[in-house]
Amino acid sequence: MKKICVLTATRAEYGLLKNLIVRLQKEPAFQVNVVVTGTHLDRAFGETYREIEADGISIAAKISILSGQDGAAGMSETMANALTGFGHFFAENRQDLLVVLGDRYETMAVCIAAMNEQIPIAHIHGGEVTEGAIDDAIRHSITKMSFLHFTSTEEYRRRVIQLGEQPERVFCVGALGIENIFRQKLLSRAELDESISFSLGEKYCLVTFHPVTLEEGEGTGQVDELLAAMDATPEYHYLMTKANADAGGRKINARLEQYAREHRENILLIDSLGMIRYLSAMKYCSMVIGNSSSGILEAPAMGVPTINIGDRQRGRIQAASIINCPPVKEEIIAAMRRAETEAFRNEIKGQVLPYGDGNTSEQIISHIREYLLAEGGREINLKKKFYDIRKAKEL
Repeated sequence: MKKICVLTATRAEYGLLKNLIVRLQKEPAFQVNVVVTGTHLDRAFGETYREIEADGISIAAKISILSGQDGAAGMSETMANALTGFGHFFAENRQDLLVVLGDRYETMAVCIAAMNEQIPIAHIHGGEVTEGAIDDAIRHSITKMSFLHFTSTEEYRRRVIQLGEQPERVFCVGALGIENIFRQKLLSRAELDESISFSLGEKYCLVTFHPVTLEEGEGTGQVDELLAAMDATPEYHYLMTKANADAGGRKINARLEQYAREHRENILLIDSLGMIRYLSAMKYCSMVIGNSSSGILEAPAMGVPTINIGDRQRGRIQAASIINCPPVKEEIIAAMRRAETEAFRNEIKGQVLPYGDGNTSEQIISHIREYLLAEGGREINLKKKFYDIRKAKEL
């Protein structure tokens, strides 16, 4: 059997990977080893590895890497811990493929450890651009360490090829988040309220705000503008999820915790909703607010408006239902008022959805099978040749 290691370090990442993991486990030729690390194992971020266990997914290893510091030095320490911990893990547990998603700093460190052990890497969601975060450089670095590439749009596929990757190893498969929307049975509105032990009222907004890692010192200032906009729109209830473990994340979460304590009547702050509750909350909300990629990828597929604040997601392909605004109270409120209008709701009906049609996992597994099982004569050769688009007639 071929051993496939699937890495997950955050709640959001696992939510996207869950369906792929389940489908991979059904493949008789594969032994799937789910390795859990990062915020999953930290009490401050909800110990979300418990959600994985509750889903009946066996965890092959838990590798603790998270630094206790909140800042650039803490991120560096976490990366060092990941490189060391996963270096030992891969040396002792040889894998035939490492599957990773996205653009996080700890993921890059794990990929370096795999590269040193000559373990092929399959990268999901490469080729994207997020100009307001260090994720952009990390994502492209992971691309250059990876052998198989699964992008969410054709434009992103072309960008991965532009980085020198051979076209026959780069596949446009859509986004796993879209697949989750189409395939998962979501909660009813009443079940959602019951599951969080909170009444979300007639109208509510789903809010997630993460640190802006290329704007030093701006994270808490920006979240204060968001909270001021929420103060000015008391007609809504707000369901908020905590920030991730990027530099400044703990400071943002402390600010959110204080605000939630002072506004218990219409604010609920949760460490992690999990994929089913999060998508259910998105389905019934009036709008998604913040700077999470879920507002760019998943919300449009549900026809829900997104108020995308600041530059963290700048550069991603966007649907018409996304309203971009600077992190300024008045601008956020204006964007919310626009999203409320019947004219805007009519405008986004029938919008083009750029991130696929919901069969992403099947496509990924099919291509992995071709290489790991050498179907069709395809084999893995880590001596990659640089693909020069200047000499190529087509991508």
